[in-house]
Amino acid sequence: MRTVPTVYEVARHARVSTATVSRVLSGNDRVRPEYRERVFAAVAELGYVPSGAARDLAARRAGVLGLCFPDLVGDQDTDSDAMFWYDEIIRGMERAARRRGYALLIAACHETDDVDLVTTVAGRCDGMVVLARTVPAPELERIAGRIPVTMLAGPRTSDEAARVVDHLVVANREGARELTGHLVDVHGYTDVWFVAGPDSPDSAARFDGFQAALAERGLPVAQRPHAAGDFTTAGGRRAVAQLLADGHRPRALVCANDQTALGALTALAGAGLRVPQDVAVTGFDGIQLGQHVRPALTTATQPMRQLGEKAVSMLEERLADPTLAARLVEMPVRVDVRESCGCTSEI
Repeated sequence: MRTVPTVYEVARHARVSTATVSRVLSGNDRVRPEYRERVFAAVAELGYVPSGAARDLAARRAGVLGLCFPDLVGDQDTDSDAMFWYDEIIRGMERAARRRGYALLIAACHETDDVDLVTTVAGRCDGMVVLARTVPAPELERIAGRIPVTMLAGPRTSDEAARVVDHLVVANREGARELTGHLVDVHGYTDVWFVAGPDSPDSAARFDGFQAALAERGLPVAQRPHAAGDFTTAGGRRAVAQLLADGHRPRALVCANDQTALGALTALAGAGLRVPQDVAVTGFDGIQLGQHVRPALTTATQPMRQLGEKAVSMLEERLADPTLAARLVEMPVRVDVRESCGCTSEI
């Protein structure tokens, strides 16, 4: 049985008074820096969640749900297009939360952030949605011991966190498998390459689906992606430009997400290659921009707003019944064929 640390234990561990702990966690800046650091270190080590999160879940006194996702660090002018996916998720969550009488508290976490930001958000919420690779598993487990947590787009592991955290994903493998099969079966492309994203569960699952489609058709199967971007347009452009500079020109590219595919379009155009006449391109996600570029992007469309709505629904269900077994929910994707693969818009 998990023991729940108290504010008194935090104070004792940090060698400060309980009043100091309260001031630090409430955001009061009239605390000596060394005391603040000791309190946050104790909070992280003990897994303490402020008492606001320990209220009776059924009472829902806070009326707030949280969303934590990784902030986009680095060159913001270049990489800001990665917000397209996040924005749709946030819209879906906000709409569903508002209908149910909740406010939505959003926190974007930098890689360099300490645990205090996530802990503070958790302490002000009745439940929280966490995007993959935002919170370390031990901290996520501690938070999930106090309030409902739904992990979005993250892997389900066999550790303790998997037993206390609900998971919500999309059919990444099947979507990429269907896209790749379309390129081979409908268009007859056999030289099909995969451009991955960063090291992530989504990219890995999509590459797995790509491999499966080729294996099912008796075609050579690459053991690793042919190139890798970072889920941004700039990253996709760099990855495909490097492939071309190295003398490679596959007949079709299956890209790990739409931004990578949009970057691929730019790189191919810069090399004087036509899409789809010379190289076909597909994406994944279904961001709106993909419909408006020319050629329009063939992609596997996620139900992005519905994901946000479903995440809220899963939190509300666990608030109503905290004894529910941990759940893994997979939502389907839809393949939308457009001109970038060689189809016409009527197909």
